[in-house]
Amino acid sequence: MAVKWEKTEPNLGILEIEVEQERVASALDRAFKKVAQRVNVPGFRKGKVPRRIFEARFGLETLYQDALDILLPEAYSMAVLEAKLDPVDRPVIDIVQMEAGKPLLFKATVVVKPEVVLGEYKGVTYEDKEFVVTEEVIAQELENLRKSHAELRVLEDGQAESGDLLVMDFIGYVDGETFEGGEAENYQLELGSGTFVPGFEEQLIGIQAGFDRELTVTFPEEYHVKFLAGKEATFKVHVHDIKRKALPELDDEFAMDISEFETFEELKADLAHNLEHQKEHEHHHYVETTVLDKVVAAAEVDIPAPMINQEIDSQVKEFESRLEAQGIPLDAYQEFTGTVMDEIRAQFRDEAANRVKTALVIETVVKAENITVTESELDLEVQKIADSAQMDFDYVKQLLMDKDPGLLGLRSQIQSRRAVEFLIDHSVRA
Repeated sequence: MAVKWEKTEPNLGILEIEVEQERVASALDRAFKKVAQRVNVPGFRKGKVPRRIFEARFGLETLYQDALDILLPEAYSMAVLEAKLDPVDRPVIDIVQMEAGKPLLFKATVVVKPEVVLGEYKGVTYEDKEFVVTEEVIAQELENLRKSHAELRVLEDGQAESGDLLVMDFIGYVDGETFEGGEAENYQLELGSGTFVPGFEEQLIGIQAGFDRELTVTFPEEYHVKFLAGKEATFKVHVHDIKRKALPELDDEFAMDISEFETFEELKADLAHNLEHQKEHEHHHYVETTVLDKVVAAAEVDIPAPMINQEIDSQVKEFESRLEAQGIPLDAYQEFTGTVMDEIRAQFRDEAANRVKTALVIETVVKAENITVTESELDLEVQKIADSAQMDFDYVKQLLMDKDPGLLGLRSQIQSRRAVEFLIDHSVRA
């Protein structure tokens, strides 16, 4: 097989491929056996018609498409390997010659992975930032813990305050008409949570259980439901109950109720220890993000549109999964918010482009620094996965290899992680 690669643009080129006549003949034979199983020729059972009879009746050309379906995938894959290309999208195929007794000639227009020109990536400086566990931080966490274990009690007498939970019915009107999503019964709303339109919760401060109140609010101009954006609305609200949080005392009894500790001081010390680990993680994440952002910004790369579109596809699927986890189908979300798919995709475009560029830069650092993974290191990573899943090592490794022969994906993940670690190790704190 003869292969010729010619780059026509930075990330685009033409792959010219010539497949030997013998392979074309073999593909035509296979195509005939396949087609013969489904044609009816008087005097012959299906699959038993002689080749010469078939060609005389239907013409040899009727086999070309099936033969191409057999030839093209393998020939293209072999040509890509021979030319050492890294395609990022499906090729556009142009058949130049397909005839019996002659080689197959075709051209494939191929979008390839772009070349990355790294800027400064070793010795990147960054402004450090302190992540300190202060007494105030500990006190706030303890207060959050206290609130999370608060007991809700129905307020028998008194007015609603910020932090109270209202059980209420409401119905909203825009231009005198009710609207979808604008009414509910026995809805529970925490005042001060910022759940509702600005101004809604504030106007319920001071209300008492069993009373009605009429509220007027204006939806923000950038409100996610387009037909409501910027509109003034009136809500009629009836409050059934007001529930107020009764906070427990931060004492030994509280510690024993929510943990294995017997004293409050032990609980506090454990919380401080956990916060220290959390702050260490936050600091490492800050340094990693700051350094990587600088390295990515300094790199030059022309990203092909298909790579960005593929990443957008992935992000849209993630978004759809998050919606479904909340019981909201994507089409229902689109109808409710008045958005079309192109608008949703546009929201992800900048992030998708940044993700693709970041991945390409990390991959280039891996190559530049010759970051490799040994088999023992790969096995160690598999062992971590097996331990996490509490499964047998050999079983897990086989499962992974069934999906990814050679564990190339896992190997790449380790290399990428080490590349980022390399950038951090070679960065300079200002």
